[in-house]
Amino acid sequence: MNKNELVNFLRQLKNTMEDNREYLIGLDSIVGDGDLGLTMSDGFRAAYEAVKDLEETDAGRMCYTAGKVMAEKVPSTMGTLMASGLIEAGKELRDTEEMKDAAWIIFFKAYETGVCKRGHAKVGDKTFLDAFHPACEVLESQLDQGAPLEEAARKASAAAEKGFHATAALTAVHGRAAAHREKSGQTEDAGAAVAMLMVRAFADSMAAS
Repeated sequence: MNKNELVNFLRQLKNTMEDNREYLIGLDSIVGDGDLGLTMSDGFRAAYEAVKDLEETDAGRMCYTAGKVMAEKVPSTMGTLMASGLIEAGKELRDTEEMKDAAWIIFFKAYETGVCKRGHAKVGDKTFLDAFHPACEVLESQLDQGAPLEEAARKASAAAEKGFHATAALTAVHGRAAAHREKSGQTEDAGAAVAMLMVRAFADSMAAS
């Protein structure tokens, strides 16, 4: 397996969350307790460090390991959701030794499934999914049409950003945001910001590979 692509993505994901830690803290502080930036930077750092030196050729085992470690490191609501995505991706990528186009489609679709299973949310609920789902759709569509992975990732990132901004017009139905709708109205969702940053990190990683 060319494990470098998966490891490089997790490293870029870690770096992106660290670089945007204060941004996520500020966005989360509007309706939450403001710890999202810390949770995401600490959690994805733990996920990356769990696999960076692994003598492993199976992408599924790497994702599963990263998810398990992240779940232990940041057992908050959002931390558990993000870890669940990695764990589900690990299950679906079992016995995969090449992270080619089809494998990345599996990764992102499984990640979304893992988040949905754990959080019981759906698109339109003003959550992570409202930025992540359109990105998954664009990535799969672009790759099915024969677009290079770097180009497909860039377009998926643009779709995630558009989805993130669109959450300002949505009404929250889960968690603290739902309990403080007067504050969350006309404000982008912090979870959707995490999705946007995640897909951006993927695009940056593919551009650098």
